[in-house]
Amino acid sequence: MIQKRVITIQDISCIGRCSLTVALPIISAAGIETSILPTAILSTHTGGFTGYTFRDLTDDIKPISEHWKTLDLRVDALYTGYLGSREQLELVEQLFRDFRADATLVLVDPAMGDQGKLYPAFDLGFALGMRDLCAAADIVVPNITEATFMLERPYPGSDYDQPYIEDLLRQLAELGPTQVVLTGVSFEPGTLGIAAYDKQTSRFDYYFREQIEGYYHGTGDIYSSALLGALLNDKPLIEAASIAVDFTVAAIRRTYDANTDRKFGVDFEHELPLYIKLLS
Repeated sequence: MIQKRVITIQDISCIGRCSLTVALPIISAAGIETSILPTAILSTHTGGFTGYTFRDLTDDIKPISEHWKTLDLRVDALYTGYLGSREQLELVEQLFRDFRADATLVLVDPAMGDQGKLYPAFDLGFALGMRDLCAAADIVVPNITEATFMLERPYPGSDYDQPYIEDLLRQLAELGPTQVVLTGVSFEPGTLGIAAYDKQTSRFDYYFREQIEGYYHGTGDIYSSALLGALLNDKPLIEAASIAVDFTVAAIRRTYDANTDRKFGVDFEHELPLYIKLLS
């Protein structure tokens, strides 16, 4: 069997588990060759740390891509996470055009906000640029904040119901992707999960687990990486989405029980055996 290959395009935070430092081990644990294109290098991630260093690698993206084009690469998936500027969005769109084959899965995690607000580096113009990138994807994995900014809709907070979520999913799919997984969905206190939509079948699916107290950095990156690994192991959308929830919740639970400093991210490493088992 030929091993599958992913190219994932996002930043490296040297301390604090997120972005490439979670995508690389998780997708690799799924048995997939994981190639990387770093968009920036930070000494730490930006949530909970101060005084961090930042080196922008935008100028390196095109030369790396040009070299790759000489290698006759076969790529089974392209996966983007945090991208830092409109210029990077445009460069990534070109990467999609350069390396996408008929069978290549393109997954975009539009990492740019949470809890009703965009991250400090972003504005509405960036959100609309991210919308254009999502239009070029096969599957997108936003949270409710990111979805509402891309669709230019008011953020509902916790005041929403199932028809609202399904309307959001349809509108996201109308942008271009065939499948949408919306994270951070809850219809009753104490539970949290995902809503999934497949445009080809017009099917909605949901999966919920217990909500664990606190805010945990990097869990969106863990979720999207685990989702992609499951999809590339030929799991159907809702099964892949559920596996990723179970893995992410297990990592959060382990971190909560250990009472470790949350700004360093969650202990997904000890839950990788669970992830591999769920994929089997």
